[in-house]
Amino acid sequence: MTNLTAANKVRYDLSGKAAIVTGAASGIGLATATMLARNGCTVAINYLEGDARGPEAVANLRQEGHNVIEAPGSVSDPAGGPQMIEDAIRRLGRLDLLVNNAGTPGVTTVVPPNRLDLITDELWETIMQTNLIGLFRLSKAAAPTLKECHGAIVSVASIAGVHSAGSSLAYGASKAGVVNITKNLARGLAPEVRVNAIAPGAVDSSWQIQWGDAARQSSIEKAALKRRCSPEDLAEAIVFLGFGATMVTGQTLVVDGGLTL
Repeated sequence: MTNLTAANKVRYDLSGKAAIVTGAASGIGLATATMLARNGCTVAINYLEGDARGPEAVANLRQEGHNVIEAPGSVSDPAGGPQMIEDAIRRLGRLDLLVNNAGTPGVTTVVPPNRLDLITDELWETIMQTNLIGLFRLSKAAAPTLKECHGAIVSVASIAGVHSAGSSLAYGASKAGVVNITKNLARGLAPEVRVNAIAPGAVDSSWQIQWGDAARQSSIEKAALKRRCSPEDLAEAIVFLGFGATMVTGQTLVVDGGLTL
């Protein structure tokens, strides 16, 4: 199914396979959708309605000759999120991989752990509905078809859920929840469906948190590999867990260049 290229990158023959990638208008989601499509997978690209980057991403991939469809909708919408999944599956005709990538920090600047006054009920609600509860709803909606296809789920957690403080206490808690729910979904959907997650470290992408140049440089210096992750680095790990790691389930793979070593 796979072969190594001269660039030592694993490539997959995903012809006949189908995937849904949430939050795929930019960053990790777009890189993942692109990698899947370029390997022959038909991909439903989810994005927030009104985000022009979503249709643009679909148009660009179609121009390259790939099979992609639009799947607009908010993963935090109790009814709209699952409906988006059901509509996408109906159009795709099957589902082999759900990538739960959509997420939000809920803030634009880092909230230190000692600033409990800034952790409001509204922040908790925004973060949990998108990062954790929405993830569960979408996984639940996709589960029957994934079972039929013996597919996989890969969710995007964070080192904030396993090691570091992250952008806020609430964000870290939501990502710790992703790590935990990954284990329990793996138990609940086995043996037909594998469920895993990745925990990215510092990433160069269009994220909402405004990291300054000093913080960015510090993350490079602290990383054993002396660079920040690119969206493509994380996409490679997601595709591997989705289609290559056939005996791996219930695990969270830290992809941070050794930042948390």
